Amino acid sequence: MIPIRDSIPCNTTPYVSWGIMAICIGVYLVMLLMPDSVAQHFLYMYGMVPFRYSNPTWSQHFGLPPDYYFSFLSSLFLHGGWAHLLVNMMFMWIFADNIEDLMGHRRFAVFYLICGLSATYIQWYFSQNLVVPVVGASGAIAGVLGAYFFRFPYARVVIMVPILFFPLFFEIPAIAFLGVWVILQLQELSTAALFPGMGGNSAWWAHLGGFVVGALIHPWFIDKPVGYRIDVEPREEA
Repeated sequence: MIPIRDSIPCNTTPYVSWGIMAICIGVYLVMLLMPDSVAQHFLYMYGMVPFRYSNPTWSQHFGLPPDYYFSFLSSLFLHGGWAHLLVNMMFMWIFADNIEDLMGHRRFAVFYLICGLSATYIQWYFSQNLVVPVVGASGAIAGVLGAYFFRFPYARVVIMVPILFFPLFFEIPAIAFLGVWVILQLQELSTAALFPGMGGNSAWWAHLGGFVVGALIHPWFIDKPVGYRIDVEPREEA
């Protein structure tokens, strides 16, 4: 299922969301201009490599300072490929603007970073022997999805389901789409735990951890009056 758009109008310009997207895209384009060896070192230096903090000897052998914790933050703006980048930016584009609208720009920026840092830490905690970089905005975006799940459960999300070469479009409640998303993360996490090597290369702990953190802490960041109305009616296309 590929989300295309949602039905919730945004009453403010989501400068922070757009800024985060611009940084992610800009960093990826810069990495494309680097020689492969430089780009790989860049990923290992600024991506979060769990084993780097669990085994200082290994870290020093590869020229990575073991106490360089900035990677827990910088990894949120790195991506490993076009598909990885595009999927994350699509989710950011569709869901983040409404959460930023509710929170305000500054509160949303803090909320996003807390979710991202928490997701990265949770991924490290459960995969301390992993020797490849954990990168991507998906943990922080999962926090946005956690907030969206509870704030806009009955918003309509238009999704595309590719059947062979024919794309089919459906409109479903956000609570159904995001519920399926959570179930898929749990399924992949269970597969990775029971059958190592078969769970793909995504940071499932970061996804679920970010979602739970966002769901739990988002009420403290809401900056709208109690009577603020949420329009859940689908927008008509011109």
